[in-house]
Amino acid sequence: CRLEEVPLEVLRQRESKWLDMLNNWDKWMAKKHKKIRLRCQKGIPPSLRGRAWQYLSGSKVKLEQNIGKFDELDLLPGDPKWLDVIERDLHRQFPFHEMFVSRGGHGQQDLFRVLKAYTLYRPEEGYCQAQAPIAAVLLMHMPAEQAFWCLVQICEKYLPGYYSEKLEAIQLDGQILFSLLHKVSPVAYKHLSKQKIDPILYMTEWFMCAFSRTLPWSSVLRVWDMFFCEGVKIIFRVGLVLLKHTLGSSDKLKSCQGQYETMERLRALSPKIMQETFLVQEVIELPVTERQIEREHLIQLKKWRETHGELQCKSPPRLHGAKAISEAEPPTRKALEPVPSIIVPPGPAPVPKARKSKEKSREKGPASPANGPGAEGNGAPSLARELLHPQVSPHHQSKESLSSRESEDTYL
Repeated sequence: CRLEEVPLEVLRQRESKWLDMLNNWDKWMAKKHKKIRLRCQKGIPPSLRGRAWQYLSGSKVKLEQNIGKFDELDLLPGDPKWLDVIERDLHRQFPFHEMFVSRGGHGQQDLFRVLKAYTLYRPEEGYCQAQAPIAAVLLMHMPAEQAFWCLVQICEKYLPGYYSEKLEAIQLDGQILFSLLHKVSPVAYKHLSKQKIDPILYMTEWFMCAFSRTLPWSSVLRVWDMFFCEGVKIIFRVGLVLLKHTLGSSDKLKSCQGQYETMERLRALSPKIMQETFLVQEVIELPVTERQIEREHLIQLKKWRETHGELQCKSPPRLHGAKAISEAEPPTRKALEPVPSIIVPPGPAPVPKARKSKEKSREKGPASPANGPGAEGNGAPSLARELLHPQVSPHHQSKESLSSRESEDTYL
């Protein structure tokens, strides 16, 4: 059944299981990674999706290692050459979504802040238009600071080099996809070869936007759940499934005799093959592994050097999913501690009505606000100690913008 049709009782059970995992993340990641993968394949509960993506991607750890960095970048003016391009792209991202529907609304402002911050964080890379839909999807699930670090992890760990100026990494992955297609669907491979259709013509938006501009929304979320857990192989598998079921039989090719007709078919994919349940099952069952992708990567890299010379973009090697990222950057227990998602301003805590008479009698005698029982007993014990005072940036900062250190909610 579709994600939104999951029975309420089942959804509650999944939420309970995910809460247990998130509260003991380092242990689960070390000893029960396969269970995490299976639960990601079933779909992360909507209420915990934003938090789960942060843990899976390692962006939660990245944020804790760089506290205050986003606020620092947020206050900087930014490079005018990128600011103009970003401004022009804001209204194009999910224009019918309530977060981004109004010009200058908090969704567009937070999107601007995240994208501008990335150009300052990686000035050698700057801004690429395909980053905007990625950042927009993240902002639907978490505040701007968390979305920024999640974007950093996608750009540096999951899809390194994708957003560099020459797009060399995406061209290499296009050739890897085409080579894998030969094994997955020889019919589709032969047809695309015959029509001389370069992979870059149909897979660029798929891969660079992680299918966020291609698939129905429920399918996008399920693909991203698996992508954050298992890495780029999920993106390859989705692309291969779409090609196989669009061009993989003689019947399907009857209406794709020429190059133009084939490209039109790939631009207007059948809703049936993009449907959540069908697509996810096909992706799970497709036998394409990290090892195959890396083997093909070496082959295509060798061919590239023979024809184009050395790669100009020196991006770090990509990491295949949450397990690889966790092993490369082991999280500390402190980095995984949940932080209150509701920030309470300093001030006297409200006194429950039932305790008013007791409190009045206490007021007559001496009291120690710092150490007395009142500090632990009137509703704000540990919360009072964990009060956060986030710096609010005046530059492109919406009054409605959420600035909590961690959100455990989903904003849709």
